[in-house]
Formats: sequence, structure tokens, C-alpha cells
Amino acid sequence: MLDVQDIVQAARARTGLDRLGDDGILVGLHKLVDGLNTEAKLTERGAKAMEAMIVGTLANRLRVEDYLAHHPELLERPVERPMFVFGLPRTGTTLAINLLNQDPARRCLLRWQALNSVPPPTPAERSAGPRYEAEQARLALSIKHAPHISAIHHEDADSPTECQFAMAPSFCAQIYESQVQIPSYRQWFLGTSYLPAFRYHKRLLQLLQSEAPGRWTLKNPWHPLFLDDLTAIYPDAQLVMTHRDPVDVLGSACSLIKHVRVMFSDDVDLPSIGATMLETFEIMVDRMLAYREKHGWESIYDLRYPDLMRDPIGEMKRLYRRFDEPWTEQAERAMAAHLADNPKDRRGKHEYSIAEFGLSAELIRDRFGDYCRRFDLPLGQ
Repeated sequence: MLDVQDIVQAARARTGLDRLGDDGILVGLHKLVDGLNTEAKLTERGAKAMEAMIVGTLANRLRVEDYLAHHPELLERPVERPMFVFGLPRTGTTLAINLLNQDPARRCLLRWQALNSVPPPTPAERSAGPRYEAEQARLALSIKHAPHISAIHHEDADSPTECQFAMAPSFCAQIYESQVQIPSYRQWFLGTSYLPAFRYHKRLLQLLQSEAPGRWTLKNPWHPLFLDDLTAIYPDAQLVMTHRDPVDVLGSACSLIKHVRVMFSDDVDLPSIGATMLETFEIMVDRMLAYREKHGWESIYDLRYPDLMRDPIGEMKRLYRRFDEPWTEQAERAMAAHLADNPKDRRGKHEYSIAEFGLSAELIRDRFGDYCRRFDLPLGQ
């Protein structure tokens, strides 16, 4: 059985630090641990892996808060006009952020920096140094044992990663529910405030930008769940939402979740994954539309997956024009080189069937018909 007190003590013992920054995060940690103990059906190996991950996440938060306590001036530095790319999972957010990451004027949340944040990285450490090398070695080992995960979603240590890893230290993040089936935790995070998670998110960016500045450009498919909280902390945020045929979205997302959950449990309920993702995606669409009703349709820029795949550079140029951002030949050359070096299915083709999750194209298109028509998405058979 996992124990909250043991987890906190382990993180404090590892770092020699005790400042959480916000004791309110323990509410989410208790919800998470309760769900892991009573609902997740973890294997012994899965329980150890989950505990190690949570301790590591909390240890990084302790280091971040300690560093900021000794450098409070960093919290006075603004995070100006950050761009957030989001959308239902598997809708092209990874391609979009990887292209944006090629612009030397931009700064993305890189995987190793999100997980091992202190001291703040310098530009020379972007793809070098012991922290980068340790995370790259860990990822290489993961690919060796689970190459199919890389075919579905690949990241290197210096790849742009999801805001999930900046929110996970507040224990209010969808990432945990993706890894294991914990209905009680899911119900809690869908109904709670994300403001504490975004406050820490901003503190982390303020730390990371101190030695390596640049316009923050971030991604997290799940941001439609909490756009009001996001823009409460980042009022000048540039919001970009990707859109794709929900049949492809549901099939691909459910398949990814299945392959992740089998690493933690021998009892993975596939129909439950399908039903849960269907409901969650409906909530995401509803909350996105409610945000637009409140703030105006143009408060979010829309990027359709078919357009992005057909003309990725052209779509990037249109996005830059929308936000009146300077487009440079250097950025265009770098984006073109990235596309040439990373063709679709380079790491293998992702095969999946929606039927194994208790879903059908007819059901999905019935539930998302209005969404598809609103954003001119295909409604084929």
C-alpha cells in the first residue's frame, strides 16, 4: 500500500529539503494515493514504479521551491504572451509544438528540464550535460523494452513535453488518470480548481527562463478542461487549439492509454477506457465552447489536423500572422529541416481498433457531430 506520509518523507530525505510551496497540494496527493490503493489494481512492479515516479516528482518540486526561496527576484520577471497549444489528444499538438520549437526565438518546456529543473539550465545545456544524458538514457531503455510506445508518441530528453509535467508536482494533472484507472481521482480533478497547479506552473517557468530566455511556447492536450484557470494566471496567453476527426482521435488516444496502463496493471479494462475517454473528450469540447462564449470566438485560434498535415509550413505562417508574430527565414528553414528529418511513421506505424474499446465510428460521430460540423471535420464512414 502506498502511503502519503512515506512519499513526502522519501522526497524530503532525498533532497534534504522540506518546503512544498503550497501545502494544499497534499489534497490532490491524498486523492491520488487513495485511488492507487483502492482502484488501480497495480501489480507489485507497477506500485513500485508509481511510487518512485511520485517521489521523484515531489523531489523536483522541493528543489524548485527551495531555489525560488533563495532567488525570489525571479518571481518578479514576467512570462510574456506565452503560447499554449492544446486540443483533444492525438490531434497534431505534437507536430505543432515540434515545429514551433524550431524557431530560435521561442522557448519550449523540454522533457528533461521539466523533470530535473534545478539549477536553471543554460542554453549550452539544452541537449547536453548529465541531467540531459540521464533522461536520454532512461528513455532509450524504455524504448528498448516498449518500442511500440515510441511509435505512438516519441519524445527525446530535449523534446518539447507536455505541461502535464509542470502540473504533476501539484498532483492535479490528467497524466495520473492516463496511467492507471482511478475513477475517484478523475472525478476529483475534473471538478477541482486548477489555479494552484497553474501558479506552480508559472513559478517553474520563471525559474527555467532565468538563464535561458525566450518566448514560452507550450503544449498540453488537456488544457481545454481548465482554460479559465489557465488564463487567470496567464491573462495574455495565446491560445491555439488543434482539431481532428474524433474517430481517429478516440482510437489513437485509447490505444496509447491501453499501452501505458499495462505497464502498471495486469487488469486493464478496455471498454472502460473507451467510455471514459468519450466522456472526457465531450467535457473538453463543452468547456472550450463555454470559454469562447464568455471570451469571444476569436479568443482561440483553430488549427485543423488535415490542414496541418497537408501544408505544415503554411499553417505555421498563418498562425504567426494571427498573433502578429515575426516570421523569419531562419525559423522556416529549421521547420522544413525538422519535417524532412522526421517523416510520418518514422518510428513505426500506430495500429489500433476502436472496437476493442467498445466504440464504433457511428457512436463517436453521433456524439461529436455538432463539433465536427462546427470545425469542418470529416464525417465519412
